[in-house]
Amino acid sequence: MSRYTGPSWKQSRRYGISLTGSGKELARRNYVPGQHGPNNRSKLSEYGLQLAEKQKLRFMYGVTERQFRNLYVHATKIKEGTVGFNFMLLLESRLDNIVYRLGLATTRRQARQFVTHGHILVDGKRVDIPSARISVGSTINVREKSLKVPAITEAVEAVRARPSFVEFDAEKLEGKFVRLPERDEINPEINEALIVEYYNKQM
Repeated sequence: MSRYTGPSWKQSRRYGISLTGSGKELARRNYVPGQHGPNNRSKLSEYGLQLAEKQKLRFMYGVTERQFRNLYVHATKIKEGTVGFNFMLLLESRLDNIVYRLGLATTRRQARQFVTHGHILVDGKRVDIPSARISVGSTINVREKSLKVPAITEAVEAVRARPSFVEFDAEKLEGKFVRLPERDEINPEINEALIVEYYNKQM
């Protein structure tokens, strides 16, 4: 299954969650899209709830089904911690997500575009693979030729707060992934146990 490239606002309304993190998608219409959206009273089955939770997280990080499943399989092989939390840590450690968390992009989709266009350096080296896994302690910055890209400077200026597991120097446009996040610091609206249940039935 390919990566979803359609309107993120429609998906946010469908799943009742802000996939961009801005909350704007649900500000005006906090119901599912379609003519019957405002009066939709359908109840999901157990499988439907598990699938919806999986889709929420997948669309939130903007990964393909294959990438998502492969990360889950990798999470099951980590001996310490729970599978669900380890899975979310793997998603958080992606380069495009760290760029987003640093505030160099307003959305993960935009962060992925900046990475693929070669605007981002990791420990001084150009990396154009959004799914690249970033280690704790790595430094991420904007390459010199891209320091004045309007979209990047506008994103940095629009940031109100950053999570405490990253550090950022706005003057240098340079940040650092200082530690792995705690569970309550990432996606509290996601129930990863449902995703684990979903994949346990699939494998």
